[in-house]
Amino acid sequence: MPETTAFGPDDLDSYLRRIGWEGERRADAATLRGVHLAHTRAIPFENLDPLRGTVPSLVPADLIAKLVRGGRRGGYCYEHNMLLAGVLEALGFGVTLLTARVVVGAQRVEDRPRTHMTLLVEVPGDPRPYLADVGFGAPGALLEAVPLTADVEFHDAGRRHRLVHAPHRGPLELWVLQAHAASGENGENGAPGEPGTSGAAGTSKTSGEGVWQAQYAFTLEPFERPDFEVINWHIATNPRSPFSSRAYVQRSTADRHLLLNGPLLTETHPDGTVKQRELTDETEARRVLDEEFGIAVPDGTRLLA
Repeated sequence: MPETTAFGPDDLDSYLRRIGWEGERRADAATLRGVHLAHTRAIPFENLDPLRGTVPSLVPADLIAKLVRGGRRGGYCYEHNMLLAGVLEALGFGVTLLTARVVVGAQRVEDRPRTHMTLLVEVPGDPRPYLADVGFGAPGALLEAVPLTADVEFHDAGRRHRLVHAPHRGPLELWVLQAHAASGENGENGAPGEPGTSGAAGTSKTSGEGVWQAQYAFTLEPFERPDFEVINWHIATNPRSPFSSRAYVQRSTADRHLLLNGPLLTETHPDGTVKQRELTDETEARRVLDEEFGIAVPDGTRLLA
C-alpha cells in the first residue's frame, strides 16, 4: 500500500470540520460511507484553476490549503480523490489509486482515454474492497462508497448504482460503474472528461421506470502519484480538454444536483426533473457560484466565454 499523502492530525481535524463529519474516526465501512457522503455534499467540483491557465497542485499541503482551509473552493477529480485517499489512509484504511475511462457519451469504451481517477479502498477486517470516488461530480456519481461486487444493485443516499463486467482485450477484468436514471433523465448533462454528450456506451438495459447508464470503466491495475501528475497536467493544459476551455462546476446536495457547463446552468432533481437556463452576465455567474455552489471565484477568472 503506497503512502499517497502525508496528512497530520491537524490536517485531519480541519478536513472533518470542512465536511461536517462528527461521527467515529474508525476504519470501518460505516465511517467510509459517511465520510464519502459528507465530502460529496460539502466540497464542490470545479475547474477554475485550469480555466485561468493554472495546473492544480496535487501536493498534500496544497490540497489542504485549497479544498479544506480555503473554505470556499473545490477541485476536479484528481484533487478530490487524492485528498480523500490521504484522509482514508490517515484513518487506517488501505487505498489503491485507479484510473478509469469515462464512457458517458462514448460509442465504445475504447474511444476514451484513462483520464479519470477513482479509488479502491480496503477496510480492515472486511474481505470486500470498496469503490470510492468523490471526484466524479455528475448526477450519476457515487454518493457513498460501494463494495466491489458485480451485478448487485446498491442504494447510496438516494441514488442507485451497480457494477458489471464488460468484455475487453486486456488481461484484467473490466469493471463498469452504472447509474440508474429515472424517466426524464437522459444523461446528456455530461460527466467529467466529456461534458454534454450522449452515446451508445452510455446506456445499458432498460429497467422498468428508467435505464442503467454506464458512467466509467476501469480495471484494478494500481496507479501511482507520478502517473496522476502527468494526467493532471495533460487535462489542465491541453487546449482540447473541456476543463481548460470553459467553466465546469458541479455540486450535489440532498435534494438536487447543480451543473454549470459554460453558460448553461442545469438543475437536476432525484425524480428526473431538469431545469435549465443560460447565464449571460459575468456578474450573475459569479453570484450563482457564490450563492448556489459555495465557491469564491478567484480574481481575474472569466467564467463566460
